Amino acid sequence: MTVVWINGAFGAGKTTTARELIELIPNSTLFDPEVIGGALAQLLPPKRLAEVGDYQDLPIWRRLVIDTAAAMLTELGGTLVVPMTLLRQDYRDEIFGGLAARRIPVRHVLLAPAETILRERIAGREVPAEMPDAELRIRQWSYDHIEPYKAALASWLTADAYPVDTGAMSPYDAAVRIAETVRSGAVPVCDIVQTPEPTAETVAAGVLLFDEEDRVLLVDPTYKAGWEFPGGVVEPGEAPARAGMREVAEETGIRLAEVPALLVVDWEPPAPPGFGGLRLLFDGGRLAAEDAGRLLLPGPELREWRFASEVEAAELLPPVRYARLRQALRARERGKAAYLEAGVPVG
Repeated sequence: MTVVWINGAFGAGKTTTARELIELIPNSTLFDPEVIGGALAQLLPPKRLAEVGDYQDLPIWRRLVIDTAAAMLTELGGTLVVPMTLLRQDYRDEIFGGLAARRIPVRHVLLAPAETILRERIAGREVPAEMPDAELRIRQWSYDHIEPYKAALASWLTADAYPVDTGAMSPYDAAVRIAETVRSGAVPVCDIVQTPEPTAETVAAGVLLFDEEDRVLLVDPTYKAGWEFPGGVVEPGEAPARAGMREVAEETGIRLAEVPALLVVDWEPPAPPGFGGLRLLFDGGRLAAEDAGRLLLPGPELREWRFASEVEAAELLPPVRYARLRQALRARERGKAAYLEAGVPVG
């Protein structure tokens, strides 16, 4: 089972190319995530829809794309061809990481005609007489997204996807080129960490590391939304503190000489589709400036790191993780570990 994700600007010909491609790749099926957006327009309250300018900004859209793709491959097997513009790297990481967690490899292809050709195609789009307003809005939408597309090209998209210049190609010719490169292995599987989705409550251990200004180290995982502390799920038979030490070494290259002290134990209640479980935070201590300067990040797993004050962490961390951090910092000041439930001290 595999996914061939066809990316590109609006007007690049993704959907027409995808329709040709499924005729060329044996046992392949078309999945257009636009269907998910159309369904959400019927399912979500208008007030919620009005809060975002794009379906992609809805977390439920991104999760449903992952779940639907996985369900289709479970049902049908083979190859799923997905024509969908992805211009935000964090959304790409969330979706591709979610698929990787289900052991579904993704081959990322970019249809990349020149901007002049893109604009010509958008301008030449036919406007049905019965719905001119809707078609004109779609045309303007396409124009408006050229600049974000160019920004994505400059920052991450070209390096991440296999580019195919379709400026002089028909959709069929583009599909033949993609089919050949997929078959030959020229389009590699996306290099992204495969973190299995939990099937029950988990125990996770995080480690707080501080710089000389007492700012805490935060990392930005590629495989899930939101910033996090170095750490991860405790493996069967593994001591939680040792798991935290292992994860710190794997994620940052820093090897802690001593077992870190416990700061908080937090019970995270199940919140479907998550299973919850115990979340432990340990005090990894203060890093010397030379140690902080040697921080390493494995590309497939972590996108970025930074030291943040408590105020800055409030802007970066999801609320549940920030609540856990606040209590951990108070416990560090008192020198006494705290027991929490959903981030709130108990007892």
